[in-house]
Amino acid sequence: MIVVEHVTKKFERFKNKKEKEEFYADNDISFQANDGEIIGILGPNGAGKTTLLRMIAGILKPTKGTITFDKMTYADQEIEIKKQIAYLSGNTKLYDTLTCYELLKMCCDIYKVKKDSQEKRIKEVTKVLKMESFLYNKIANLSTGQTQKVNIARCLVHNPKYYILDEATTGLDIISSQIILDFIKKEKLKNKIILYSTHYMEEAENICDRVIMINKGKVIETGTPKEIKKKTKTTNLRDAFFSLIGGNLDEE
Repeated sequence: MIVVEHVTKKFERFKNKKEKEEFYADNDISFQANDGEIIGILGPNGAGKTTLLRMIAGILKPTKGTITFDKMTYADQEIEIKKQIAYLSGNTKLYDTLTCYELLKMCCDIYKVKKDSQEKRIKEVTKVLKMESFLYNKIANLSTGQTQKVNIARCLVHNPKYYILDEATTGLDIISSQIILDFIKKEKLKNKIILYSTHYMEEAENICDRVIMINKGKVIETGTPKEIKKKTKTTNLRDAFFSLIGGNLDEE
C-alpha cells in the first residue's frame, strides 16, 4: 500500500525581474493506493501531476506531508523502497548509442538482478512489450513508439512492486498504446500497485480502478470513474472534469 498524506510542494519563482513569489505546485494532497489497484492521477498540463509523482518516486522532497510504502518511509528505508519502484517520466533520456539489449543488461546490473536470471527476465519483458524485432537495434535508430517501449522495459527488469507512470502513452500510435495499457492491466493482476498519470481521460476511464482529479495543485475529486460520472451527472470523465472546474480551464 502507498499512502500519501497531506503532501504539499512549494516553489519560488520570479514575479518580475526583481521580485520573487511563492507558489504551490501541489497543495495538501492525500490518498492511498492498495495492492492490485490502478490509480489514475488526472488533470491538464500544469495541474501538478508530475510534481506529485516525483515526490512519490523520491526525486523531490515534499515541503510538507508524508509518503509511505507498506509502512516504509524514505527517511528510514530509501534504498529498499527505490529497489521496488518503476518510475517512468515522459522526458527520460536513454543512452541512444546502446542497443535495447545492452540497456536492459545495464539496468539488470544496476538493480542487482541475479546473473543467472537476467537473460530470462529480458526475454520475458521483450515478449510482453513485443520488442523482439528491434531488441538488438541501437536506440538512436528506433521510432517514437519503439523508444517508449524500451523506456518502459528498463523499468520492468527488476520486477518492481510499485509502478509510477507519468504520461506513459503520450505520442504513441494506437497499437503501441494498447500494448502498454494491456501490460499495465496484467501487472495489476499480479497484485502490483500502479499510479498512472495522464491527461487522456478516456484512457484512464478504461484502465483505472479509481481516479484522483487534480487542478491547479489541488484534488478536486476522487472515486471510481462510475462514481465520479454519477456525481457530476455526466457520461465520461472528460465532461466530469469540466463540470467540476465550472467549465473553464484557465492556463497560467
